[in-house]
Amino acid sequence: MFWFYDYYYIVLVVPAILISLFAQFKVQSTYRKYAQVMSSRNRTAAEITRQILDRNGLLNVAVEGVRGSLTDHYDPRTNVIRLSDSVRGDVSVASIGVAAHEAGHAVQYATGYFPIKLRNAVLPVANIGSTLSVPLIFIGFLFSMQPLVTFGILLFSCVLLFQLVTLPVEFDASRRAIKTLDEGGILSSEELTGAKKVLGAAAMTYVAAALTSAAQLLRLVLISRRRD
Repeated sequence: MFWFYDYYYIVLVVPAILISLFAQFKVQSTYRKYAQVMSSRNRTAAEITRQILDRNGLLNVAVEGVRGSLTDHYDPRTNVIRLSDSVRGDVSVASIGVAAHEAGHAVQYATGYFPIKLRNAVLPVANIGSTLSVPLIFIGFLFSMQPLVTFGILLFSCVLLFQLVTLPVEFDASRRAIKTLDEGGILSSEELTGAKKVLGAAAMTYVAAALTSAAQLLRLVLISRRRD
């Protein structure tokens, strides 16, 4: 049986993929729901982002726009928060929550938050692993070169490690966002509940991605042992 057509894929990977698809659906539906709930303060997500940055002394961090929907991110290389077209000028609870989350990432870098340093250290190896691991494993299986298979599996494990380290980074950014929105009086308690749900749904996509990689890694290890 060709190496990637096996019952391990059905038993391990397919359920994880289904969970990941559900997580993606959940974040999209939750965002759409709370994108209809307007903040009573009537301030845009970009304005709120600037306020959070200034409050934390991050006057050097710029806020710019970026094309697309939910393509929001903080770029530490240029020290810029980029808010998507659907978020930047919006006054909804959903958009403000997303923008505050990205501001949370900027604060993490500014304060030297350790998990984000660890994630950056793992990132180069994880990028190599995501590119080379599967081809190396395939070649190793094809030519019965077990050391090559083992090396490929080790590289793939770095991808999982990166995703696991990403979890506390994302959860912490959301925690910082909710705390700032609450303490700064930016959102009311009712509006804050909506922002929490949006960020909670988004966080679950990272959990689902890590679960999928863990299932794939376990599958590869079991296939390797079976071939031995």
